[in-house]
Amino acid sequence: QLQASGGGLVQGGGSLRLSCTFSGRTFIAYFMGWFRQAPGKEREFVAAISWSGKSPDYADSVKGRFTISRDNAKNTVYLQMNSVKPEDTAVYYCAAGLNPKAYDYWGQGTLVTVSS
Repeated sequence: QLQASGGGLVQGGGSLRLSCTFSGRTFIAYFMGWFRQAPGKEREFVAAISWSGKSPDYADSVKGRFTISRDNAKNTVYLQMNSVKPEDTAVYYCAAGLNPKAYDYWGQGTLVTVSS
């Protein structure tokens, strides 16, 4: 139900945009989030957005560099990643939940690799 795409290899300082399409549910009812898991580390929160798109939330590590947005007409959430760093290398997962503290649905993940 959640299909993420857009990952790949990017040079440090570059940009990448991830997309995630959510099907089978009423998209507008859900908070959408991005999480990531680097090799050997726990999964961590990256960003989240409500149905209206107002007041998105970001991890301190990506604030000012990443932007989360959503297109409710396309049932899609995006993560624009700018000024990427090698420490941004991870598998990125999109998730959907009826509240931002509990995500019920998870995508399969898309790998982002940032070279130095």
